[in-house]
Formats: sequence, C-alpha cells, structure tokens
Amino acid sequence: MSVSQSTGNAFDFAVLSRVFSYAKPYRSKLIATVILTVVLAIMGPLRPWMIQYTVDNYMAALDFKGLRNMIILMIILLLGEGYLQFLYTWLTNFLGQAVIFDLRTKLFAHVTHMRLKYFDNTPIGMLVTRVVSDMETLADVFSEGFLVILGDILKLVVVIVWMIAVDWRLTLVALAPVPLLWASTYWFKNAIKSSFQDVRNAVASLNAFLQEHITGMSIIQIFNREKEEMDAFQKINAKHRDANNRGVWAYSVFLPVVEVLSAVSIGLVVWYGAGRALEGVASPGKIIAFIMYINMLYRPMRELADKFNTLQMGVVSSERVFKVLDTDEVIVNNGTIEATKIKGNIDFKNVWFAYNNEDWVLKGVNISVKEGEKLAIVGATGAGKSSIINLLTRYYEYTRGEIFVDVENIRNYNLGSLRQNIVAIPQDVFLFSGSIADNISLLNPDISLERMQEAAKAIGADTFIEKLPDGYNFDVKERGNMLSVGQRQLIAFVRAYLCNPKILILDEATSSVDTESEWLIQQALETLTKGRTSIIIAHRLTTVQFADRILVLDKGEVLEQGSHAQLMQKENGQYRKLFELQFKKEGVQIEMD
Repeated sequence: MSVSQSTGNAFDFAVLSRVFSYAKPYRSKLIATVILTVVLAIMGPLRPWMIQYTVDNYMAALDFKGLRNMIILMIILLLGEGYLQFLYTWLTNFLGQAVIFDLRTKLFAHVTHMRLKYFDNTPIGMLVTRVVSDMETLADVFSEGFLVILGDILKLVVVIVWMIAVDWRLTLVALAPVPLLWASTYWFKNAIKSSFQDVRNAVASLNAFLQEHITGMSIIQIFNREKEEMDAFQKINAKHRDANNRGVWAYSVFLPVVEVLSAVSIGLVVWYGAGRALEGVASPGKIIAFIMYINMLYRPMRELADKFNTLQMGVVSSERVFKVLDTDEVIVNNGTIEATKIKGNIDFKNVWFAYNNEDWVLKGVNISVKEGEKLAIVGATGAGKSSIINLLTRYYEYTRGEIFVDVENIRNYNLGSLRQNIVAIPQDVFLFSGSIADNISLLNPDISLERMQEAAKAIGADTFIEKLPDGYNFDVKERGNMLSVGQRQLIAFVRAYLCNPKILILDEATSSVDTESEWLIQQALETLTKGRTSIIIAHRLTTVQFADRILVLDKGEVLEQGSHAQLMQKENGQYRKLFELQFKKEGVQIEMD
C-alpha cells in the first residue's frame, strides 16, 4: 500500500514499516528497546505476587527475618525495574528524536531541491507544519506509540494470565467491569481521533494564515484591513480552540469513568475475596495482590486509547511527511558535464514554455547572446521576460525547443555546476537574518572578510557598509529590513561579484530605488557586467540604452531587436513606442537625431 492510499489507521503497517526503516542506523538501540519491552511486561506481576507471598507466609507467621529478606528482595526488584524503566524511556525517546532528526534533515534537503513550480502551488505555512509540527508528532510513534502500545498489551496479557493462574474465579470477578471499560475506551478513541485530526488541520491553517499575513502586513495596514483580517483569523483560531475543547471534553468524561470502574473492580474483589477468605479459600495476601493487579490492568487500559490516538496521529503525520518526500517536483539532474570552462554564449532555439498546460508564456523564442555581450530584454508585464531567466537557470524546465550554453544543451550540464556560473539578481533582493558578512558570503568559509571588503569597494558598497554600526557585522534582521532597497541591491551585487559568474542576469535591478541609489547601482552595474555575458531586464528604459543589443518581447514572442539607436529609428517600432510613452509620463523631452 502506498502512502497516498493509506487509511490513516493506527496500525497501518505500510506507513509504520517505513517509519521504522529510518531506525536502521540505530538497530542495536531498537533491539534493546524491544527486549526491555518484553522484560518489563514479565516483571510487572512479580511485585504483587511477592507481596502476596510475604503477607501469607511471613507476616501471618510473624516471621520477621523472612519478612526482612522479602522486603530487601522487593526493594532490589523495585530498583531494578525502575532502572530498566529509565533505560526504556530514554531509548524510546532517543529513537524518536534520532529518527525525526534524520527525517527532518532529509525532508529539508528534498524541499531545497524542489522546482519553484511546487512552491507556486503550496502554502509556505503548510510546509512549515510538515517540517516542524508533523515531525514532532511522528516522534511520538517511538516515545508513546507503537512499542509502548505493544508493551502495554503484553503487560495486560501477562497480568491476566498470572491472575487466572492464581485464582480464575477471583479474576472473573475483578474483570467484570472490563466490558464497560472497553466500550468507553472505544468511544473515547473515536472522539479523540476526530479531535486530534481537526487540531492538526487547524494548526496547518493557522501556520499558513500567519505566515502569509505577517509577510503581507504592510498591505493590510496600507488598505486598513486590520479588522477584516482579524475576523478571518478569529474564525480559524476558533476552529483550533473548538477542536481542542472537544478533546478536553472527551478526557473529562473518560478519566472519571475509568476511575469509577477501577474502584468498582476493587470493591468486587474485596467483597468476593473477603467472603472466600472467611470460608478459608482465599488469603489476605491474595486479595492485596489482586488489588494491585487491578491497578496494573486499569492504568494501561486507561492510557491505551490515548496512545492509540497518539500512534494514529503519528501515522497521519508520517503520511503527510512522506507525501512531501514522495512529491516528484525535483529538477532532474542527469547532466554529467561540468561547466568549469564555459565562455558564456547563450542560444534559445525555438523555445516554448508554459507554467500550466498549454497556456504558453513563451512561443517559439529564438535568442542568441555572444560571450561578453550585454543583452537587454524589455516588454510589457507578462511578456515573458522573467520566464527566460527561469529557464536559463533551470528553475523551470522548457517545454519545447532547446537552450544551449556554449555548444551544450543546458540539461547536459551538472545542475550545480551550471548554476555556479550563472548568477541572477532579482528585483526583490532576499537577505537572511544575520550579518552583512553572512549575507555576502552565504556562510561560505572560503570567502574571507578581506575578499568581501575588496568586492564591496569595487562595487561601491563599502561606503555605506562602513557607516553602519558594527560594519560588516551589522545585523540586517529578517529579510534585510534594516537596509534600504538600494542597499540590499548593492549587497546582492557584492555577493554576485564574489561568485565571479560567466553569465549575469539582472531582473529589474533599479525599478524600486530612488534616484541617488539608482546612480550608485548604475556605477556598480558597469563594474559587475564588465567582461561577462549579461542579460538585463528592466522597465526603466534608461538602464538599457547602453546595452549592446535590446530585445523586445510581447506576449511571449520576439518582436524586434537591435541597439537603442537602431530601434529608435523604427518609426512604428514597439521599442520606440515604449520609450516615448515612458519618457512622456516622466515629463522628459525626447530629441531624435
């Protein structure tokens, strides 16, 4: 049975076997845990039996020496059982943490290699839930789930068999309320199962909602949507509260019922046992032992329903985690050629591409860029400019045609090697929480502070960095919010400069910066693009005038290409219309040669 077909039952052995397969590196500890499970189950009835034997044979006979010896034996047994219980608890929790550590690492590695299309359709909050919350629930399969349940069941069997061997009539009396206990346990299991499932779904919804709305908080405040978003949040939060409350209510009913039934069992044993004791058939020690047996029975019975649901939630969480792991959204990396000696020639030959089905974004695109050439791509929003970047860097795979770097199809290159030679700087530069140095080097130990300082000086970013408190150790906070848009762009340029790529891609690098920052960035661009193949995408046409060649895209097709001067000579050309329209909006007089 595949994970996608699993029913979510507590003993879904297809899922459980896959979970336990991750315990193979810790096989010795798993075997030790299984052995301890059996040993502790067998040791369970020994203490009640020893108390029965002590009461009937030493206390009744006032044999203080024998009583002392039995007490010493019981203390030794208790300490031994306590130590084994300590080992058992430590091993089960160790296994759970070790497995989720390995599995979480594997899941994160899998997610980092997924194609961007997967993230287009998957809420980030859901992935956070899979990597964090669902993993913690999965750990309970070891610490509170499968092995613990088997241990409790084995202990129940051993205790009942022992009780029957001692006195089967008294055993039947003691177990008389058990059918009611099983009925209430069945109801409790179903109630908790429904509650837990709703809680997990509500947690995922809360994570997705919070991640999205905290990220977009500026939009909420700009458009005065605080009240509406609060109302939406309260609805999701209320579902989470109500799901938890249903579980609390089930516990509130079930636990008192178990205590009452346990008391009834003890009462029946005392009533029936006392009568048999008066008849000389039962002994006081036997009655005391049976009271202890009842406590040993009801404790695991009370916890079994909860543990079954814990196991079931672990199975459900495992299914969710495995569903992400089994998602085949990874860029296929079958290339064997290392891109260590590429020059930077780029060729798009009859390339077609669609994000969804045949809703074509690029239609038969042919582009040729020579080594060291600066190609600018312009066009209206949705023309397909960013798609060209996504295909060249293999963030997405083209549908038809071929893309070459030098003389090799990009799919023939090792993916990591190819991307080491292509650096794309997006419009919205992403910086991680941490220092400027960390964001420049991306924690690469081979990049020294001296190299960073040299690169920053070459780009022109050293001036503002050195003015910051702590300089290169300045903490930029989440997403680099402590820096301006222009400063973040300059940091990205320094990062790209250190990579020394053969191919540089700039996506709207100056579209969101002020005039002063734009001038600094233009100076940095001259340094950054010098001597390397560059593709520049821009809405501000002033940034592309000095490109060697300009390509105009419209609705996924190449309309025209040439230098700025050549395209401006076309009286009805698309580029000239865009240029004149943009400068007319900005109030600039255009003079034609």
